[in-house]
Amino acid sequence: MKAAVLYEANSPLVIERFDLPDIADDQVRVRLMASGVCHSDWHIVKGEWVDINRPPVILGHEGAGVVEEVGPAVHSVKEGDHVVLSWMRNCGLCEMCQVGYSNLCDEPWDRRGQPHFENSERPMKRMNALGTFSTETIVPQDIAIPIDREIPFPQASLVGCGVMTGVGAALNTAQVQAGKSVAVFGCGGVGLNVIQGAAIAGAEPIIAVDLLDNKLEMGRQFGATHTVNSAELDPVEAIRELTGGKGAHYAFEAIGLVPAPYKQAILCTRKRGLTVFVGHGPDNMAIELDCKILGPEKMVIGSMYGSCRPRLDFPRIFSLYKAGKLKLDELVTRVYPLEAVNEAFDALGRGEVARSVLDLT
Repeated sequence: MKAAVLYEANSPLVIERFDLPDIADDQVRVRLMASGVCHSDWHIVKGEWVDINRPPVILGHEGAGVVEEVGPAVHSVKEGDHVVLSWMRNCGLCEMCQVGYSNLCDEPWDRRGQPHFENSERPMKRMNALGTFSTETIVPQDIAIPIDREIPFPQASLVGCGVMTGVGAALNTAQVQAGKSVAVFGCGGVGLNVIQGAAIAGAEPIIAVDLLDNKLEMGRQFGATHTVNSAELDPVEAIRELTGGKGAHYAFEAIGLVPAPYKQAILCTRKRGLTVFVGHGPDNMAIELDCKILGPEKMVIGSMYGSCRPRLDFPRIFSLYKAGKLKLDELVTRVYPLEAVNEAFDALGRGEVARSVLDLT
């Protein structure tokens, strides 16, 4: 197999060749066909997430492919199945899994199956124990979610993180109600999916906030009814004006880069408004709030992986896609070969894409 390795922060990824070990009884070997290039990968490239997935590491955690081999204890998939990989475990046994929040599963990432450099015993870590910037990977059966064969691999791969994180934040975490107002800070890959999740829920208005006009235009394509360029306007005041002076019922922070949008997302909500932190910022980033801000029963909650249950929600996402109610084709802005992974990151950094995908075939 070959894979893209980040050896140190703020340096180009390098394509290396590896050998995979034999699979364990409960594992599957997946031939990866496509991988999304996510902002979470970008955080690691820039050295902003130093506590997890520390380089050197094979990046990538949005993967789709074909099951090539299964261990004797595997019962959920078979050879030849098309699968999307979940970056969170779903053990089914811990407290969170038992109460319906498998997105918060207590089982740690399965670090077995690490690839080794060719003809050596030197292992290489994989991001989230997946490392989908590679042609193959070995994973436990609980994170290989079977999908219909007619779903294209590039579109399918994005459901493994960005789509599920955004759509799930609106539909699962916030449970947005029809006819209520929504503000979304950030029109990147995750923010666009929050927007279309809110649109599926029937929210009105849906206000997209970003610094870039091209991103705001993308927001309209995915369901935003109004846009605010926060480089030109105070987004809090603009959102209040668009909601009759009261503020939004729901606000989502989907940027995860700097403190300001987190605070603005709280400030722009009305009494008993709900703010959802979807973006996962750099380590040790803090925001300062006057404690009285929450006085009118405003609520703030985090959203991890869109509160999803992959075996239930992935098929739900694909059903909406096949029915023409959820946009996946439009998310795939550019497709790159694995060898051009650094170009994909450059495009992401310049804000040119909704999402880039690596073609691993």
